[in-house]
Amino acid sequence: MRIGIVCYASLGGSGIVATELARQLVRRSHEVHLLSSEIPFRLRADSGGIVFHPVGTPDYPLFREPQYVISLATRIVQVARERQLDIVHAHYAVPHATAAYLAREILRTECGGRVPAVITTLHGTDITLVGTDPSYAETVRFSIDRSDAVTAVSESLRLDTIERLQAVSPIRVIPNFLDCDRFKRVFDAGLRERLCPAGQYDALVVHLSNFRPVKRVNAVVGVFRRIRERVRARLVLAGEGPDSLKVQNEVEAYGLGRDVEILPPQEDVVPLLSVADLFLLPSLQESFGLAALEAMACEVPVVASRVGGIPEVIDDGITGVLHAPDDLDAMADSAVHLLTDRADHQSMAREGRWAANYRFCVSEVVPLYEALYRELVT
Repeated sequence: MRIGIVCYASLGGSGIVATELARQLVRRSHEVHLLSSEIPFRLRADSGGIVFHPVGTPDYPLFREPQYVISLATRIVQVARERQLDIVHAHYAVPHATAAYLAREILRTECGGRVPAVITTLHGTDITLVGTDPSYAETVRFSIDRSDAVTAVSESLRLDTIERLQAVSPIRVIPNFLDCDRFKRVFDAGLRERLCPAGQYDALVVHLSNFRPVKRVNAVVGVFRRIRERVRARLVLAGEGPDSLKVQNEVEAYGLGRDVEILPPQEDVVPLLSVADLFLLPSLQESFGLAALEAMACEVPVVASRVGGIPEVIDDGITGVLHAPDDLDAMADSAVHLLTDRADHQSMAREGRWAANYRFCVSEVVPLYEALYRELVT
């Protein structure tokens, strides 16, 4: 099939999953065209056979803000017409579902032209945060309901969409996934020693995110501060975003400057995860928790918030530990236990890897998207 995938290029779960889906579809002999404002974060090193189409937004003095929706819809029309696309798959409803709807309606006006089916995949904050804003809600709901098919990355998100937006279009749950041949623990002694010198520290705690308020990186620091009182641990934060400066200031305020290292976003997170002992994810909301799944695949136990779709990824007490988002003391207690009880740590690391392998690998999930595509095309 000829498939167009629309996504954000920035660091975040929706762009990461969309890029990996595109890569896996190419491996399955589909023709894949990816449309975004710039090359997505995890596509920069290797296109993997994906054809990238940049979306340019002209800057006219008449407009006080960029007209991205119109530019994107026009670009979808151009690519769909030139490449005879069978599918346009919009990842993240705002504004991609709306642009895809506009493009499909434009193509319907062309006599004899191919009109691709439109699929919208909901990833989380496009519904739980942005999509329900009164400034967007009506248009987001309309665009979702006019899609030919809608998927959500978790049952939690499916229910949230129905409740918050009163969406009527059927929503199928297709979870996020990993290439488990690539996401596996590959220990690098040199990297471990650089990040967590053996003579100074006994454990390495890691957090990866886009440093948005919903990720609560300040809570990561709060949990780590409690851990550090009982374990000679070091914290590595990797990412960037609106809360970057706030987190740096908090680290300094707690006097943790020597024990915390902040790295830029990592195109390949496997090396960092492979030398970690624990992953912290005290988010306020997660519709899936892709970062937690990446850690599990690399045999890193996860301590996370019991919110949204995380309980669908982590089996509490078996593949990770879940607590109420504001219970930082309990998170720290669980973290200290895992960092000091080798048997429980090894058991949880092993079970996490097993769950990632048998529930969330590409071999289990990507065929679900292929089946949906074929259902709409035939």
